[in-house]
Amino acid sequence: MLNRRTLRIKVMQALYAYHQAVGSDFSLALDQIADAFAPDLNSPEPQDRKQLQGQRKLAEVIFKEWHKTGADPEKSDDADVDAAVQDAITFYQKAVAKDASYYGGQMVHAAESIHDQYLHLLNIPEALLQVIEEEKIRDSRRFTAAKEPLLDTTRLQENPVLEKLMNNRQLQDLTIRRSVKWHGEDELEALRNAWRNEMKQDPELLSYLAAPAGNYQEDQEILKHLYKTYVFKGESLPAYIEEDDLNWEENRPIVKNLVVKTIKMLDESADENLVLMSLSANWQEDKEFAESLYKQTLQDDEKYEKLIAESVQNWDVERVALTDKILLKMALCEMHLFRAIPVKVTINEYIEISKMYSTPKSKQFVNGILDKLAQDLTASGAIRKSGRGLLDNQ
Repeated sequence: MLNRRTLRIKVMQALYAYHQAVGSDFSLALDQIADAFAPDLNSPEPQDRKQLQGQRKLAEVIFKEWHKTGADPEKSDDADVDAAVQDAITFYQKAVAKDASYYGGQMVHAAESIHDQYLHLLNIPEALLQVIEEEKIRDSRRFTAAKEPLLDTTRLQENPVLEKLMNNRQLQDLTIRRSVKWHGEDELEALRNAWRNEMKQDPELLSYLAAPAGNYQEDQEILKHLYKTYVFKGESLPAYIEEDDLNWEENRPIVKNLVVKTIKMLDESADENLVLMSLSANWQEDKEFAESLYKQTLQDDEKYEKLIAESVQNWDVERVALTDKILLKMALCEMHLFRAIPVKVTINEYIEISKMYSTPKSKQFVNGILDKLAQDLTASGAIRKSGRGLLDNQ
């Protein structure tokens, strides 16, 4: 199931994408100033290009100073320059606000899409049976003349665990509502390749098909084996899934856990009303955690930037890797915002994330900065912890 570390990673990725977009917004605002003072080639009157260039440079300086300090832009003696600066500021602020909202929504979608991928993969058995039936027709025509024996897939096609999964009412309902049926031509072709080139030669599957039916545990195990070996590993299916889902590499362990647990739940007593796995124990609570962490980290960005700058000795804060700065700001926000999460838990989580997503030296850097800031902020009372098993300022 989805855990808080995965949510923190989704927030980090959303914040990273946001900061990249803000950089583009800044460049576009400067482009807007340049356009305001670009020579009008259709003007009937001659234009003073040096004057236009001077106006553009002055407007850029004023805009950059506003961007750096956040203070009201200084007025110049040129109304055209002031108007261009104000238009650039308005454009930039609207673009930044739009990006903040967009990437926050994308973050939630990225998390929820994990459950959609789980449902999508649960539909593989139905599609696989379709592929097997197609192959049987094709092979029967090809092998009739050669009088070669066909692979008898009856036991797999009549596998009761597959039937229970396909007949599950919740899966049928969610498949329609979430549009996660396995039916696209590209994905079916990936499944055909997996069946022809990988599954049909699998010794464990061949042994299962040759054995007499009636052993329910074997029916469960072969389904689990096919998923583990050819969906979450293998060649054809993983290659297709990874191409279709950019976050597959980090989402795969979660989806695999959900799928394998579902197969285990399909015991002999299970019926069509079996409740499928949820994304998390309490998705609404987890969603609020991620959204609050994202929004508050953005809101207090300047405050955390200052705290980091004061803690980085002999090092310009501008030279700190963007990923490291985002992780530090998220950690500080989490320490302030979520009083029931122990400081040590927060620090350890962001150290682990830095190992996966930042530079080789980030672990020590993130650990050192957070440890110092946590001690200082706790001592000053800025960070207060409370809840079961916690004491204020502990």
